[in-house]
Amino acid sequence: MQEEQIVKVKEQKGSPMATEPVNKLMLKMGIPMILSMMLQAVYNIVDSAFVSNMKGTGEIALNALTLAFPIQMLIVAVGIGTGVGANALLAKSLGQGDKEKASKTAGNGIFLATIIYIVFLIFGIFGIKAYITTQSSNDQIVGMATQYLRICCVCSFGTIYFAIFEKVLQATGKSLYSTIAQIVGALVNIILDPILIYGLLGLPKMGIKGAALATVIGQVVSFVCAMTFHFKVNKEVSNGFSYIKPNGAIIKGIYSIGFPAIIAQALMSFMTYALNVIFVMIGENVVTAYGLYYKIQQFILFAAFGLRDAITPIVSYNHGMNSKKRVKDGIKYGMAYTLIIMFVGLVGLEIFAEPLAAIFGLSGETAGLCISAIRVISISFIFAGANVAFQGIFQALDSGLESLIISVCRQFLFVIPIAWGFAKLVISGSPMWLIWITFLIAEGISAAIACVFMKKIYTNKVLKLV
Repeated sequence: MQEEQIVKVKEQKGSPMATEPVNKLMLKMGIPMILSMMLQAVYNIVDSAFVSNMKGTGEIALNALTLAFPIQMLIVAVGIGTGVGANALLAKSLGQGDKEKASKTAGNGIFLATIIYIVFLIFGIFGIKAYITTQSSNDQIVGMATQYLRICCVCSFGTIYFAIFEKVLQATGKSLYSTIAQIVGALVNIILDPILIYGLLGLPKMGIKGAALATVIGQVVSFVCAMTFHFKVNKEVSNGFSYIKPNGAIIKGIYSIGFPAIIAQALMSFMTYALNVIFVMIGENVVTAYGLYYKIQQFILFAAFGLRDAITPIVSYNHGMNSKKRVKDGIKYGMAYTLIIMFVGLVGLEIFAEPLAAIFGLSGETAGLCISAIRVISISFIFAGANVAFQGIFQALDSGLESLIISVCRQFLFVIPIAWGFAKLVISGSPMWLIWITFLIAEGISAAIACVFMKKIYTNKVLKLV
């Protein structure tokens, strides 16, 4: 037994995670993850770009997409959170040499994806209109949003199953294949959007229904590609119906890891929904402007999420190796690279605020609101980037509770009440830009709390390393 432990230690020390310079390792691991996460934002922004330019109904359709967006985010949150749990448990099982458990983990991930899909299928058939009408009383907007979201929910199996197969491929070190699958699906979505929305190549003009169909077809293509790659190249995992049979211990193991990830992702969905309800008190054009801004900023924020997903394993691995220097380097470079991403994003959005609003066919008051949102909210990027990096660091240092607290603070505890209070002031005659300050305040307070957590965790867990 002692000899086996010595061999494992030698293997760890020979791993790039233990020997390659941390700054280079973080870029090497982070860039593919950043690209993968940014591609997820493509599905949200492409539909908006084409739908907003529909003649006569562009802004109404854009508003409808904004109302549907929180449920789309929730589908992704549950799928990705389940995939994250399966990823970690599968990788750990393979590291322990337990191929049987790894195979059951992959199979149970597929089983859970099926259950998740059935839930959203039922909601798509029976619950869509009731949900949409809580955010708007405009019959045209409600009709468009209901039509779009029903298709997305009924056909949500593509994005849910892809989330599982993507994480299984990543768990076995084959993230390139999942990225390829995602790129192919995104390209299909981009190609189909104008064809189905505007009725090109002899096809009927389908409007917002075409946008929904293009989205789900792209997602299904990604799922089919990822599933094919899994069965062809994932030799570390055995497949078969016997592995899909639900196993209570495996499912518990998946969600003991994945549930916090689901909560963190779902908070984004709840925040967007609550803000839609608050902003509609001021006007539907405020909802439209914020909805478009939110999708634009996802390109920047998702890039930070991608780097966070590189920070966590690097810091975690070297924390397990008891290497103080490499853990400190992981924290330093992870924070630095994240802040660089957010600063570049801030500058880019400040410069291109007006052209971005014009691309989406906005005009008049709505365009002005969108430009104002871009220029004011983007200032919060530096604080937001620090919060995202801190969350990845906390998770790596076995401080998941602190990471979850920061998520709750920045996406619920401070955002919702402050936004509600500022909305009341705007209705009473205060300047409109006041509501956009909400995000700067929420991210700033959350970053201050994160710094307090970081100081305590650094003292208790990093400085004690050798």
